[in-house]
Amino acid sequence: MSIWYSFCNIFGYGVNFHVNTAAECLLTFGLYMLSLILVVTYTANLASYLTISKSKDIISEINSYRNYYPLKSQQNLYDSLLAGIIDASFMDNGVSEYITNNIYCNLTLVEDDFEKGVFGIVTPKEWLYTKDLDVNILLLSESGQLDDLRQKWFQKRNCPNLNEITVSMEINSMNGLFLTFALITFLSLLLFIWSKRFIMKDNLFNLLHRKEFSLKKKINMIKHSSKTSDYTRNSVIPSPTIIQFSP
Repeated sequence: MSIWYSFCNIFGYGVNFHVNTAAECLLTFGLYMLSLILVVTYTANLASYLTISKSKDIISEINSYRNYYPLKSQQNLYDSLLAGIIDASFMDNGVSEYITNNIYCNLTLVEDDFEKGVFGIVTPKEWLYTKDLDVNILLLSESGQLDDLRQKWFQKRNCPNLNEITVSMEINSMNGLFLTFALITFLSLLLFIWSKRFIMKDNLFNLLHRKEFSLKKKINMIKHSSKTSDYTRNSVIPSPTIIQFSP
C-alpha cells in the first residue's frame, strides 16, 4: 500500500484514501515536491533537446540562400554575420572551417559542399623543378598527407560543438533532490514514531509482561511437577513380608 501511495503521488494520479496524521502529511509534501521537480526538469530537458534538434540543418542546399547583400571585406562578412545583418555567405571551405572551428565560435558551417573548386600553382616557364613538384604533389595526395594537413590546419576544433552538445541532467546532479526527499521521509518516520509512542510503549509493556507471565508459569509448573514427584516417592507403601511355617 505504501508503494502504491508513493507511485500515485509522484505521477500525480492520487489515491482513493486521504492522509490523517502529521507524518503522512509531511511524507505527502515530500512526494509532491519530488514529483514537481522531476516533471519540471524532464520538461525543460525535453524542450531543450527538441529545440536543438529543430535548429540543425537550417540551410542544406544552395537554393536556400536569398537576398544577396554586398560585402566589402572579409572582416565585414564576419561582423555582418555576427550582427545578424546577413544570414549566410559564400566562403572558401578551408577558410570557413578554420574560422568557425577556432575564431568565431558563434558561426557554423553548412556541412555539404555545393561546388568543388580546382586550384593551380603558378611557376615560371621552363622551371627546372616543375616535374619534381608535380610528382611530389601527386605522392602527397595519394599517401593521404594532404588530407592530414587539412585536418591539422583547418578542421582542428577549439570551439565547442554547440549543435551536438545538449545540456542534460545527470543522476549525480539530482543527488540533492533525492537526499532531501530521504530526509523528509526520515523525519516523517520519526514523527510517526513520536505520535505513536504511547501505543508502542503499551504494546511493548504488554509483550514483556506476557513473556514474564509465561516464564513464571513455566517455572511454577516445573516446581509443581517436582513436588509431585517427591510426594509420590515418599508415599510409597512397602509390601508386607509373608512368612510361611512348615509343619
